[in-house]
Amino acid sequence: MHLVDLWLTRSLSMCLLLQSFVLMILCFHSASMCPKGCLCSQSGGLNVSCSNANLKEIPRDLPPETVLLYLDSNQITSIPNEIFKDLHQLRVLNLSKNGIEFIDEHAFKGVAETLQTLDLSDNRIKSVHKNAFNNLKARARIANNPWHCDCTLQQVLRSMASNHETANNVICKTSVLDEHTGRPFLNAANDADLCNLPKKTTDYAMLVTMFGWFTMVISYVVYYVRQNQEDARRHLEYLKSLPSRQKKPDEADDISTVV
Repeated sequence: MHLVDLWLTRSLSMCLLLQSFVLMILCFHSASMCPKGCLCSQSGGLNVSCSNANLKEIPRDLPPETVLLYLDSNQITSIPNEIFKDLHQLRVLNLSKNGIEFIDEHAFKGVAETLQTLDLSDNRIKSVHKNAFNNLKARARIANNPWHCDCTLQQVLRSMASNHETANNVICKTSVLDEHTGRPFLNAANDADLCNLPKKTTDYAMLVTMFGWFTMVISYVVYYVRQNQEDARRHLEYLKSLPSRQKKPDEADDISTVV
C-alpha cells in the first residue's frame, strides 16, 4: 500500500512538472513569435498589443494563433491585400487612431467571417473599394473619418452587418450632393439613392445636348431659308431694274424680207 501511495505521489508530481514544462514552452514560444515593439499575452487566446508602438505599417510576422490584435494609435496609412489572411482565429482587430487612408479590396480576406469587432475609427478614410468589407460579420466602427458620401459608400454599408448603426455614425465630410455635406450618411441615403445620380445626370446631359443640337439645326434651317429668300428678292429686284429691250425698225424689215 505504501508503495502504491508513493508511486501515485510521484506520478502526480511528474504530471504537474510536465504540465508546467509544456506551459512554459508554449509561453516562451508565443513570446518569441511576438512582433517587435508589441506585447503578447495569453488570456483566452493569444493577445497581441502593438498600441503606441510608432508602427508605420502592419507587422507581417503576426502569430497565426492571434485572437485579439491591437494596432491603435500608430502611424499606419494603409491596409494591404491579405495582410491578415493567416490569422484564422482573429476575433478583435483595433486599427483606430492611425492615419489610414487606403484599404485595399482584399484587405480583410481570411478574417472577414471570424472577426467580431473591427475598429477603424479616427483615421483619414475618405472612400473604400466597394468589395472591401465583403462577407464581413464584425461590428464595425468607422466613425470620425472624412467620408465622401457617394454610390460606392452606399453599397459598402449595405453589404456590412449592422449597417444601420454603422451608417448612422458616418458623417459626410463631402458628398456628390452638396446638401448632404456635414450630415449623417443614413439621412443622406434616405433622401436620395446615390447610385442613381450618375444615370440621372447622364440622362439630363443627353437631353440638354439633344435639345442644343435640335435648336442649332432649326436655327440653321431658318437662317438658310431667310437667306435664300433675301437672295431671291434681290435677284428679282435686279431683273426688274434692267432696261426693257425694244425692237428696232430695221430688225422688223429684215425679218419681213426673209419671210
